[in-house]
Amino acid sequence: MTTKAKIKRLLQFEGKKNWHDEHAETLGFGQRLADGVANGMGSWAFIIIQSILVVLWMGLNIAGFCYHWDVYPFILLNLLFSTQAAYAAPIIMMAQNRQSERDRMQAQADYQTNLDAKLEIEALQKKLNTIETEKLAKIIRMLEEMKQSIHK
Repeated sequence: MTTKAKIKRLLQFEGKKNWHDEHAETLGFGQRLADGVANGMGSWAFIIIQSILVVLWMGLNIAGFCYHWDVYPFILLNLLFSTQAAYAAPIIMMAQNRQSERDRMQAQADYQTNLDAKLEIEALQKKLNTIETEKLAKIIRMLEEMKQSIHK
């Protein structure tokens, strides 16, 4: 079991959600859609499929046996690309804004975890100091008792 899986299982056991799950629950339909579109457009699958479609478009229009619906210089194809870019840019920017928000939330969660860990470490250090002081006091008493028993 990976560390990530162990943490998720521990959080589920404690009945808590991590910051990512809490953030995902707050997203609306449009935000989830924009994230999905941005993820799809930022993938190799999208690039490959779009490249294949462009090659087919150009090939069918150059060697079109029946009908050339978009003759060279492919003005309709250029219009489609412009429209795609006009919609893709704001969608990708929305997804980037949400990523920035997620990063801020994660940074805040990390900061809180670090503060909690610091407080716990300080408490453990105090406890260790107390134990060490008690042990030293006990050793000194034992040495004094030994010294008194030797001198008797």
